[in-house]
Amino acid sequence: MLTSLSMLAGAECEHKGSYPGWKPDPKFPVIALVSDIYQQLFGKTPKIMVINAGLEYGLFKKPYPQMDMVSIGPIIYGAHSPDERANIKSVEKYWQLLTSVLKIPEKG
Repeated sequence: MLTSLSMLAGAECEHKGSYPGWKPDPKFPVIALVSDIYQQLFGKTPKIMVINAGLEYGLFKKPYPQMDMVSIGPIIYGAHSPDERANIKSVEKYWQLLTSVLKIPEKG
């Protein structure tokens, strides 16, 4: 959109600083772990999906492609705008999930 607007205005537009993308691998154990804990806490299967969030994970995934990772968080509306807000119930749910995941001792 910015490139199109720039062209219409006779200006140049240069894009810098993009994040590499990443796609969650359902075979990684951390996704199963977080899913299991979510089911125990809330009695339903979590929706696992790829969304435009957690972009920083691509920075880790690029040099460490086998790194096991998952991105979780509350529901956010109007991200990166003056109207940005969080669904408070989802913040509570996210906090319960996060603290439960962090209590799991490492197997090894």
